Amino acid sequence: MPRTRLPAAAALLALLTCLPGCSPASTAVEGCMGKQAIGATSGELAGTYQGEGDAEGVTLTLKASESKPGSGTVAVHDWPTGDWYRSELGETFDGSGTWSVVQGGTSATQFAHLSLSFTAPKRFLDGDTLDSLSIAQGDKGTYLYSDDDPDVCPAFRLRLQGG
Repeated sequence: MPRTRLPAAAALLALLTCLPGCSPASTAVEGCMGKQAIGATSGELAGTYQGEGDAEGVTLTLKASESKPGSGTVAVHDWPTGDWYRSELGETFDGSGTWSVVQGGTSATQFAHLSLSFTAPKRFLDGDTLDSLSIAQGDKGTYLYSDDDPDVCPAFRLRLQGG
């Protein structure tokens, strides 16, 4: 029996060695969109994003503020409403508001995200619409996405056009 225990023990040791430095979320994201961003600038994010996957038909446009770096105005088309803990998206709306980048931390697990605040057609309560998107950048372009399942490529994602 030592022969069967040795490979199992080696596999367990490899898994335990990987735990502190490996992140399934970053691996899944990196494989389909690019690396999760720790930081991003207005210039890197400004532009029009088209939806893919569950976000097909959605458009998000970010315009950078000249006076406040890392922020600006946002306009959305067919943006979904609904509680994000449920599996189905709700009704959609066209609206506008502001955006800002929340930079990641010094830890490899603290990534940057885009914070949205809708002012039109009305303000939303927390959970009434998606208002925080993770950022991925790589050879395939810049993506904004809902980071809801770390083991698969995000279903709700938007890709920067022309970038």
